[in-house]
Amino acid sequence: MLSSAIARRAQALTRRFVEGTAFPQPPLQPTRYPVVLLHGFGAVSNIVPGGVLHTEAMYLREHGVAAYAPHVNPYDTVDVRADTWSNRLTRVFEETKAEKVNLVGFSFGGLDARHLAADARWADRVAAVVTVATPHHGTPLAAYLLEKPDRLSDWFADWTLQAMTFVGRAAWEGTPHVSAALAELTPAHVEGVFNPAHPAPEGVWCASYSARAGEGTGVPIYPALVPANRILARLAGENDGLVPTASAVWEEHLGTLNADHARLVGLRMGRGGLDSKALFLEIATRLRDRGL
Repeated sequence: MLSSAIARRAQALTRRFVEGTAFPQPPLQPTRYPVVLLHGFGAVSNIVPGGVLHTEAMYLREHGVAAYAPHVNPYDTVDVRADTWSNRLTRVFEETKAEKVNLVGFSFGGLDARHLAADARWADRVAAVVTVATPHHGTPLAAYLLEKPDRLSDWFADWTLQAMTFVGRAAWEGTPHVSAALAELTPAHVEGVFNPAHPAPEGVWCASYSARAGEGTGVPIYPALVPANRILARLAGENDGLVPTASAVWEEHLGTLNADHARLVGLRMGRGGLDSKALFLEIATRLRDRGL
């Protein structure tokens, strides 16, 4: 009896390692139109292998989605970035022969997506604009860096601006317009200039996710974001480390994610919590279910 039990246990353990499955590949969830992921401002685009959102795009491709995550200068203005994004969209359309694309913008990339959807060259070719942690009402952190209201922020802001300029110049030809780009992220500019010029486009599904972490939330936050998170909490309340939670709400709000700005694009400390690949697959699934 004992030997039989041991044999059954050994067989069960062996099966765990060698048993084959009929379909080990992930189920296909293709969308009607290609999905273009637009990265944000800075967003460590220069140091993540393949670039920010590359891993998420490859994961979508594993599920049958024609996904792209191209690069533009991560430290420049909407107008400058939009010209480069336009070149990237041209290639997507050439490769896929699609009639339209779905734009999924992360952080500053969400403002880029809105700008492209309002551009006469692309307005009729954008099926959806979905944003993740995008400052649709600006972020006071940008104004804080530019205004340098105290001695501590003098050092913090100067070092931050210099680092952005250095990395942006190394990553892309030409000199990035860091201060001008930050100015475009201030609440005054987004509310007073950008939003009036970029209303939600008709006939396009527009939706957003916000996020929260750190100060006052009980949600762990990436260590590098702690100083900014605390400053922003004082200025605007709950935030994800860079963008106020309330500022990321735009058009159809799909929910507030318990994650910091870094985790949303796969940068995280430790296990557990939000999976960025699963998040972007969820977005693709929503697009598919809407026939987009």
